[in-house]
Amino acid sequence: MNVEVSSPAEPTTTRRKSVSVPHKVRKVFGRRVFAKPGLATAILLLTPSLILIGTVIACPIVLGLQYSVSTGSLIKQGGFVGLANYAKLLQSPTFYNSLEFSVGFAIANIAGCYTLGLGLALLMQKRIPGQGIFRVLLLLPWIVPSLVGVVSWRWLVGDEAAFVNRIIKWAGGNPIFFLSNSGWAILIVILIKIWRSFPFMMLSLLAALQSIDRTLYEAASIDGATPRQMFRYITLPQIRNISIILCLMMIIWSVNDFDTPWLLAQGGPANATQNLVILAYRYTFERNDVGMGAATSFITLFGLMALVSVVLRLQRKR
Repeated sequence: MNVEVSSPAEPTTTRRKSVSVPHKVRKVFGRRVFAKPGLATAILLLTPSLILIGTVIACPIVLGLQYSVSTGSLIKQGGFVGLANYAKLLQSPTFYNSLEFSVGFAIANIAGCYTLGLGLALLMQKRIPGQGIFRVLLLLPWIVPSLVGVVSWRWLVGDEAAFVNRIIKWAGGNPIFFLSNSGWAILIVILIKIWRSFPFMMLSLLAALQSIDRTLYEAASIDGATPRQMFRYITLPQIRNISIILCLMMIIWSVNDFDTPWLLAQGGPANATQNLVILAYRYTFERNDVGMGAATSFITLFGLMALVSVVLRLQRKR
């Protein structure tokens, strides 16, 4: 009797077909858009934050623009005058003096704190005894509140009995009235700003230096490059982008710095250290002219926005 043995059934493999999920058509702000699944949830979650941020930013700007094109005081709002406040401001010699000081103050601060910050960042990369202590000490100017820092400098150079003048007298010299002379006052304000700013620059550049690939330096060393050549052709190009951003931030902070020149000499002597922010403050609170104060602030804002736009556009082209 012949018995037929059936071969085992071959395993069947089922292939899953990829099913494309069609994008749904949704309406966003009255327009029909193709939305991926989950986009509606993201929009729903982000909307409250966007509304809050937009309100916090937009309301002061709109209100400030309204003040800048009108007359009035802190007590009573005046009528609409158009661009008269801006025209009056651009014809004022005080505005150009403040603008000149603001520009020079920002350039000097960037040059000083970038040079000092980069030098210290390069030094902090090397292994030196007490490196942690030095890092903490170098951060003190940034950690100390601006009021404490500037008042301490005023105690050093404030008058004839100040600490620096005592040393000068002890050495046989004549006392220097730093805050009564325009040139000395400008120099002291710049030094204080550099002293307050370089720790941030040092920390940021140190982080950028530590992110550079070490193999670049090893390859350059094998090819016989000197430390100067490695700094020029490796270090500087690698930190160029972060340097541009840091310099832009430092320009904005320097132009908008109210604490340093005000706490040291209230913008004096003879308005020598008066920047645009102090000028806006004086128009608003001392002369009770809110329109001129707001116009000064918006000219400063427009100038900074134009500078940032030009620099970033040039950076993209490179």
